[in-house]
This record gives sequence, structure tokens and C-alpha cells, in this order.
Amino acid sequence: MQLNLGAYYISPIALKDAWKVCNLVVANEDRLKRYFPKTLEQNLTPDLSNIFVEKKVKQFKNKEEFLFTIKQNETNTLVGLIYLKELDWTKKQGEFAYSIDYNVEGKGVMTEAIQQLSEYTFAHLGIETLQIIVHNSNFGSMKVAEKCNFAYIKTLKKEYSPPGENPLDMELYELYKS
Repeated sequence: MQLNLGAYYISPIALKDAWKVCNLVVANEDRLKRYFPKTLEQNLTPDLSNIFVEKKVKQFKNKEEFLFTIKQNETNTLVGLIYLKELDWTKKQGEFAYSIDYNVEGKGVMTEAIQQLSEYTFAHLGIETLQIIVHNSNFGSMKVAEKCNFAYIKTLKKEYSPPGENPLDMELYELYKS
């Protein structure tokens, strides 16, 4: 499976991606430490990234969690990660969580990626409700949700606790299979 995004493409995480994941995470450490602390701590060295990627490939195959990569066509440089997580196969529901490299932010790449992955998820994975949960200070992520036609549902009180911080209220957006 590969989805075309013009100068970029989306594909499932692969074992060969470990070094690239490490590079992406280390280069974007400041951007990831608050909302992706586990991804960050599991990818601070190439050895840790190998373990992380092996686990994510296995979870993908077992349909426990799906991790997709966004890469640049010309160089195969990894520029983004998209998780489809919190899967509930009974409710046919999952949640997107995503991060983009600081060099690519604001170029519409993540918006296009979420649009295409939403269509793919509805068509091929049997999911009928997709969620995005975001802090109200993350304007870029809220813009992605809105541009991809996710509807604002409600504020989730004390939903997420960043490392060393008090719990934060988060905004819930949903998109439904038509």
C-alpha cells in the first residue's frame, strides 16, 4: 500500500525505516517532547529505533495499531509519522495522531495525508469513525482536522497529561464514513 501526495508519499512503517525514524525524531525533539513523549524516548538512538520499528511492524500486521510514514519522493527522506491508534474494532473506531518535520510544516502535506488516509481507512480497514484529539494551542493540528472535514465534537476535560505537567483539556474532532 502506498498513497501518492505529489512530492511525498504515505506507506506503512517498514523495518528499513528505523534509522530514518531516529533521524526524524531527534531532529524534531522539541516538537515531540510534549505530545509524543513515548515516541521520542523510544527513538533517541538507532538501536532504540530498531526495537520501536520492529514492534510497530508487528502491531501493524496484527491490526493492533497502524503507523504510517510520510516520505519525500526524490530522497525517501522521512518527514512525518501518522498513527492510527486506540482502535476499537467493535465500535469500528480509531484515532489519528500525527507529527510532521519542522521543515515541511505549513505546506499542506499533513492535510493531504490525513484526507487520503481517512479515505483508505474507511475503504479498506472497516473503520467507520475516525477521531483527532488535539490541544487548543496546536493551531496547525486543529486546522488539519477542520480542512479534512472532521467535526468538532467537544472538549475532553483533563484528557492528557504531558510529562511533568498537570492534565490538559483536549479538543475532540470526528469524521464518519459516509
